Amino acid sequence: MSWFQLDPQSIADRARSAGVSAPSLGASLTRGTLGFTVISVAGFVPWAVFGSWFHTHGGEAVMYAACAIVFIALTSPLLHRLIIGPGSIARFYKLFSLSFTAYSVAWIIGWMTLRGHPGSIAGLLAGTVIMGCMLAAAFDAWHAVIRVILALFILNTVGYFVGGVSEAALMKVHKTAAMLSWGVFYGLGLGAGLGLAFHFCQERARALLTSA
Repeated sequence: MSWFQLDPQSIADRARSAGVSAPSLGASLTRGTLGFTVISVAGFVPWAVFGSWFHTHGGEAVMYAACAIVFIALTSPLLHRLIIGPGSIARFYKLFSLSFTAYSVAWIIGWMTLRGHPGSIAGLLAGTVIMGCMLAAAFDAWHAVIRVILALFILNTVGYFVGGVSEAALMKVHKTAAMLSWGVFYGLGLGAGLGLAFHFCQERARALLTSA
């Protein structure tokens, strides 16, 4: 059973009645990558700019929660068109709020339990598996769940660790810019993963639109 009327037939019916076509793979990748990079830089601001304040006002977990809130608040306006058809803003907000919150909780637990690279990898893996399964459930797209999880995990992990390298390289030049550069690469990686994931999840809806 799908969530928020995101099953293939409902998506196809809404898109057909509105005369809306489905975005191409390239369009989904571009929207996901560019849109989420903008969001990611904003989402890294609580850590990069206000990290010292959070150190004495709630601690690390509260800071990461603030980052997650920024991500969730800004994502739907920029990425909702990854969902085919009208009514995508509310549906994207509901779906992304749930899936990114679950991803964030899993990442925070992994990171704070193991720390270092093992903690990062454990958090990224747990987070993307949970997010991938939630997206597949929402779109009734279990046939694509492995591809969705792999796209999210591989691209998110590449962006995350390239961002870490960028931050280390720029730290002696400008601390805040270095930390925000991590947000740029994190956004590029997970954004590309989201573009692919939403495209994979709506394969059957696109097939219904094509055959109509």
